[in-house]
Order: sequence, then C-alpha cells, then structure tokens
Amino acid sequence: MQMRSVRVRVVAAVAAAGLVVAGSVTTPAAAAPPLVYVAMGDSFAAGSLVLPAKEVLTCARSAVNYASLIAQQLKPAKFRDVTCGGATTNHFPNPQPGIIAGTAAPQYDALSEDTTVVSVGIGGNDIGLVGLAVSCVNLLPQPVGTSCKATNTAGGVDRLAQKIDAFAPTYGTVIEQIRARAPHAKILMVGYPTGIKKGGCWPVVPVWGADADYLQAALTRLNTRMAEQANAHGATYVDLATPSVGHDMCKSAGTRWIEGLIPSLTTNGLVPLHPNAAGLRNAVPTVLAAIGTPAKV
Repeated sequence: MQMRSVRVRVVAAVAAAGLVVAGSVTTPAAAAPPLVYVAMGDSFAAGSLVLPAKEVLTCARSAVNYASLIAQQLKPAKFRDVTCGGATTNHFPNPQPGIIAGTAAPQYDALSEDTTVVSVGIGGNDIGLVGLAVSCVNLLPQPVGTSCKATNTAGGVDRLAQKIDAFAPTYGTVIEQIRARAPHAKILMVGYPTGIKKGGCWPVVPVWGADADYLQAALTRLNTRMAEQANAHGATYVDLATPSVGHDMCKSAGTRWIEGLIPSLTTNGLVPLHPNAAGLRNAVPTVLAAIGTPAKV
C-alpha cells in the first residue's frame, strides 16, 4: 500500500510538471493582416492638379497626393485611392459627376471587410469653404469693398459658425458608415492645413486682415469639430494645421505649402487656395505617424 501510494504521488507530480511545462510554451503570435489602405476625401486629399496627375477628367487626382506617397513607402497589399476634387460627404454613398467628364463611384464602395487603414479628408466643400474664401477677396484697400466677415456675422449671428456646427455630426456618421463596411480598419480623419497667417498679407493675398482671420477661424472651427467627432466615435484625428504653421499662402514660393489666388507652376500648385506639391509631401510624416509607421528619411 505504501509503495502504491508513493507511485501515485510520483505520477501525480510528473503530470503536474507536464502541465506546467505545457502551460509555459509560448504560442506564436498571429501574423498581422496584410495592409489594405483606402484613401477618401476631397481635392485637398486628392491633391487636385498637382503634377503628375494619375486621373484628370473626373477627379483631378494627383499621383503624388499624400495617400499615394504613403502607399509608395508602405507598399500595401491593396491601395484604393478614391479621393476626388469637389467631393462632399454626399459623394461617399452616392456617385459624383466628374469635374470635366465621367462619373466617380461612391467612395464608400472602395471599402471592404479586409480594409485595415482608411484616411478621410472631407468637409470643406460641405460648408462652402472655397466659396467663402472667394467672397473674402478685395482688390482695393479698406473700406472700398465688402467684408466677408461683416456679411456673415450681420446682426450679431455668425451664420458660418452655425453651419459648421450643424455639419459636425456628419463626421460621426461618416466614421460609423466606414466602420460598418470596414470593421477592422483604423480610421484617420485628416484635418485641413493652416491657410493664412494672422492678419493676412494684403495685397499679396487680397483679403483684408479681419477677413483673413475670419477665414482661418472658420477652417480652425471645422478642424476642431472634426477632431471632436473623431474622438467621440473612436477614430484618430490627424492634425495638419499645426505642422503647416509658417507655410501658409502668404509665404514665398520656397516656403508655402498652400497656394493663394494665383496658381503657380513654380510650386506645382495649379489650384488656388489648395495644397501644392510641398504641402502634400509634408503631410506624409504626420499621417504616417497616425498610422503607426515612421516616415522614411
């Protein structure tokens, strides 16, 4: 009986040791899924008419927009760039008439179950940002002309600010619609860069100082609402405004990342009030950092 008891205890000890050893074996980590990158958005994301272009007639999409430059670095398994000049959030679920010809498919159509990263730059056309900027132009000094700030805040109510605030929840809707189609994707909401310095630079950019500040305040407000909605809906906000300070449309050709009213071949920026080649290129490190990948030097 004693020998049998000893044998039982030995067997039990060996079995327990086996369990401990078995439990200590490290299971290999599952391989990360292949990178599938979808870029969505408007002309700021498309890099409209920054050469070389990879599509001109429908969306005026640049081959060197920030999404394309990121794809060159990361070499994703799949890359779908559906950014399109003139796009609004209405063109995410619906087709978009081409700028010159053709029709762009709904941008949501580019999403799929295996999408891992989505970048989105949108909202400027929804609130009429370019139209606002054009309305702020005054070729003559004050008071010969009309102030866009005075027009939009007549009666003590800032109608543009109200419009931006009313639009803000649409960002949340966009995020949830993307997540429904691409449930495993990291969603990056990419903000707009700084457009013009405080006080402006009339007549280099023919916008009166107070109107320049009003224009930039509208852009800042839109970025803020985008960031708030990204945070509320589990997406990542990408701040392009901060790194572009000091590179606004008032700066010289070698310094500015966004064009004024006159297109420039020198800076490869053919669309007024939009990023030039340097603006697109310098957005890459910030977006890559948000993806979680450092930029290559």
